[in-house]
Amino acid sequence: MTSIALLLIGFSIFSAIILALTHFRSAHYQDQCASRVMGLLLLLALSGLQIAHFAWLYIDHAWITTVTYRMLLFSVAPAFLLFSQPLLRPRAPPGIRPFLLLHAAPIVIAPFIPADLAFPLSFVIGAGYMMWLARSVYGLRGERARFHQEILLLGAVFVIAVSVAALGLMQSLLPDKLFFALYASAIGLAFFLVQTTLGLRPQLSTEVSEVSEIAQTAYVSSTLGSVDCDAVLARLHSLMQSGRIYIDPELSLPGLAEQLALSTHQLSELINARLGKGFSRYLREQRIAAAKTMLCAEPSASVLSVGLSVGFTSQSNFYEAFREIEGMTPGQYRKLNGKAG
Repeated sequence: MTSIALLLIGFSIFSAIILALTHFRSAHYQDQCASRVMGLLLLLALSGLQIAHFAWLYIDHAWITTVTYRMLLFSVAPAFLLFSQPLLRPRAPPGIRPFLLLHAAPIVIAPFIPADLAFPLSFVIGAGYMMWLARSVYGLRGERARFHQEILLLGAVFVIAVSVAALGLMQSLLPDKLFFALYASAIGLAFFLVQTTLGLRPQLSTEVSEVSEIAQTAYVSSTLGSVDCDAVLARLHSLMQSGRIYIDPELSLPGLAEQLALSTHQLSELINARLGKGFSRYLREQRIAAAKTMLCAEPSASVLSVGLSVGFTSQSNFYEAFREIEGMTPGQYRKLNGKAG
């Protein structure tokens, strides 16, 4: 068991670095800076725990008994909640609100908690956070067909988290190194499932935020009472098709709302309610539609130049969006189109 745990510890740390460099980029967290920061802090906390597990399992260095370890242990659940909340509750006011600072309380009291109580208490607190997450995800049950594979994989992560919580309550019944080997392995398996999920859906964080926005729109009073929705949609269509404003890499929801003489919330609700998607998805679709035309009309143009010319900021962003929307790479689409012609 120890050998498997050490292998998964190494995978966890490598995976955390890859996620920090690839997934947690600003392009994946537009207007979600707080979520991005908390996600990075979550990766840091989990990596710290795994390093301590490695030290104990491989070289018998008892970092697991230190105050730092206990603080990292109690920081995982709050960091995960603060990472998830902006994505699952996008209509909440932005920024750090005073009551959110209460989530730091477990970290503050961690140094004063006896070591033998630290694990049971931290996992009880974690179970409470998981209940909040489960309730929030349940609110998106209407979109389960859209995220079928991703929900199954993230459901497996949830099962692992519940198992870890149960494991923490039974810590005193297990041999010390076996407990930490199981705990380290559980973290490693969770990293593997998250990596697999993001491989299937690189823009998952943005899409979850957009779907949450649509779901919440149905339960709040409309901001479109005085808006001629059809006229605004016609103007939006004209800006995209004739004005080609999507080629601006800096185009944002507030900037577009200003051009349409709407508030940010009004434009967001309009796109969600009338088009059935979020702004980021809508903008990606406009850019991909233009890219498809260019790929066919300009066979000598490089894939990178096509992506940049329609508003993407890098080849990786272009490939991710194209694969997400069309189910294939730009190069594959061009080849298939050439054969069809």
